[in-house]
Formats: sequence, structure tokens, C-alpha cells
Amino acid sequence: MLGEILSAARDSGAGIEDWLAPAEPEIWSALGKAAEAEGIDHATYARLAVADFSSSAPEEDWATMMSRMRNANDPGQSCLLSMITWRMNRVVGACGHSH
Repeated sequence: MLGEILSAARDSGAGIEDWLAPAEPEIWSALGKAAEAEGIDHATYARLAVADFSSSAPEEDWATMMSRMRNANDPGQSCLLSMITWRMNRVVGACGHSH
């Protein structure tokens, strides 16, 4: 199941807005700002979040995400939102430490 979710996130394009924006408008807005800051679109940012989380997230962040997915009405959406917010927090944290 997780593989299918990650594959769908990697392959998603414009349809990502229809899936995420209504569910989490605040996160969608923050995603837009974060993507714009990097000069990319929402879908590209989401794909980068999946890749970064998959390769760099520590075990405790995986455990937190899996717990959220278990309790979610839409586990795929929860998974992707967790990865996106993880990347946004990581990038903000990195920027905060470099100033």
C-alpha cells in the first residue's frame, strides 16, 4: 500500500491540487509559498518531498507518519501531507539555522 501511495505521489501532476487543496487549505497555501521560494510548482515540490522523506527521514518520523495514516480517512492523503509538511519544516529549519 505505501508503495502505491508513493508511486501515485511521484506520478501526480495537476491532479494533486484537487486532492490536497480542499482537504488542507492551509498546508496547500504553505506548499505554494515553499514551492515558489524554490522556483518550482506544487506537484514538483510534492515529488521532492516524497523523495526527500523516503531517503532522509529518521525512523521516528516514519513511525509518526504511519500512525497518522492508520488513523486517517484517506491514508494516501495523510502520507503525502506528512511528507510535504516534513520537508517544509526541514527546509525552514535549515534556513533558520543558516541565518
